[in-house]
Amino acid sequence: QVQLQESGPGLVKPSQTLSLTCTVSGGSITTNIYYWSWIRQPPGKGLEWMGAIASDGSTYYNPSLKSRTAISRDTSLNRFTLQLSSVTPEDTAVYYCGRDSMMGQDRLPPCRGQGTQVIVSS
Repeated sequence: QVQLQESGPGLVKPSQTLSLTCTVSGGSITTNIYYWSWIRQPPGKGLEWMGAIASDGSTYYNPSLKSRTAISRDTSLNRFTLQLSSVTPEDTAVYYCGRDSMMGQDRLPPCRGQGTQVIVSS
């Protein structure tokens, strides 16, 4: 059974770069046709798909975040990473990583981590 776990700082200062890692166990991030995704939910708001890295290494981003977002992976450690630059308090949210068969969906993937709270504040 595939399991995902987010890790990273819970507090980031404005203008800094947020970096989160999703470690995957029970399955490889390079096999089958999946999108390994990042989704977030700001307090009181809906889910927002941020981007994904496919099993073949291709990356896809939400156009509204593309200029600030980078998703990469380390296949030797079976994990993928989100970097969001120039953060503001508007980036405060619960961040989820997940595995999905579709891309670009503002939903929680059926297979996902438990989520990690990130607060952007000085």
